[in-house]
Amino acid sequence: MARRIAIFDTTLRDGEQVPGCGLSKNEKLKIAKELEALGVDVIESGFPISSPGDFESVRLLSKEIKNSSICALSRAVKNDIETAARALEGAVRPRIHTGLGTSDQHVFTKLNFTREQVLEKAHECVTHARSFVDEVEFYAEDAGRTSNEFLAQVIEVAVAAGAKVVNIPDTTGFCLPEEYGAKIKYLIDNVKGIENAVISAHCHNDLGLATANSIAAIKNGAGQIECTINGIGERAGNTSLEEVVMVIKKHPELALETGINTQLLFPISQMVSQTMCMPVQANKAVVGSNAFSHSSGIHQDGVIKNRDNYEIIDPYEVGVNKSSIILTARSGRAALNFRLIELGVHLGKEELEETYQEFLEMADRINVVEDKDLKYLVKNHEVIVK
Repeated sequence: MARRIAIFDTTLRDGEQVPGCGLSKNEKLKIAKELEALGVDVIESGFPISSPGDFESVRLLSKEIKNSSICALSRAVKNDIETAARALEGAVRPRIHTGLGTSDQHVFTKLNFTREQVLEKAHECVTHARSFVDEVEFYAEDAGRTSNEFLAQVIEVAVAAGAKVVNIPDTTGFCLPEEYGAKIKYLIDNVKGIENAVISAHCHNDLGLATANSIAAIKNGAGQIECTINGIGERAGNTSLEEVVMVIKKHPELALETGINTQLLFPISQMVSQTMCMPVQANKAVVGSNAFSHSSGIHQDGVIKNRDNYEIIDPYEVGVNKSSIILTARSGRAALNFRLIELGVHLGKEELEETYQEFLEMADRINVVEDKDLKYLVKNHEVIVK
């Protein structure tokens, strides 16, 4: 049987940290309801101690969202944890996400702690959070650059204190997939009591490896992926929800599954992009405007004959109406004829050849040939044009 992977969405917390992407509480609620409909398991709704507005947003989502767990972030600070607990009052499945840095870089230059103090703080913050909620997630910030041996010690303390989820962030996006996967496997093999907790992967995309690292993590035993719609987030962004979900769906040999309704991926991508004023790059995997567009003549011919020649995802699977055949000077006769037939224009062999030569001249001038241009091309032919 397929193993279920939990999807933890942090669009409203990590994603909102992008400059210019701040959201009102009503905008957060709008996105949260779409995330709930999408089927995400956990919605990280904010960082309540950071501002009164964030506190109120978490409180609102706690009251309104019923089918997804609502999570609030805190530092390993008592007041942070207590504020998060107050904001989560009324949530059906409240979760406090608390922790601190564990790499030498963070321990010695950011926190100015000893390693022993890190272990004490890990125990203290999880214990305090457990006094308010049953679901506590512990994060070991910069776990990607933390030695596996010390990371295992920290995670063992957190699990013993009652953490039900342990987050292993590649905070700087530094790890290679095999390195990050091996880190997850090391924890499974060396942390006493790890069978009582879910390991979570939180990967950043500084080197473009966030999705690959997240997949490496679940292949090595992680049970939750932390991600955002469109991969938005700090710096180069987070793991893209739509990418990891479709990797899992298109690779049945992994024997994994999620609860995501993939037909809602494109609509929520568009909604988040518009609400957060964050354009989606055209060549973005799964949801970019070019993800199902074809302009090369060889590719167009192949797709027209059989979609599987060049598309491993059916556009309908992710909520896109259909593939697009984009006519440029690189397009061939098959693509031109396909688009003409879509317009109700049927040409004979000789007429098509004549029109194709005219088409190439036009495409060299205007780059992309649209429907109105096609109708102009065939206006002198005896055809039916709708």
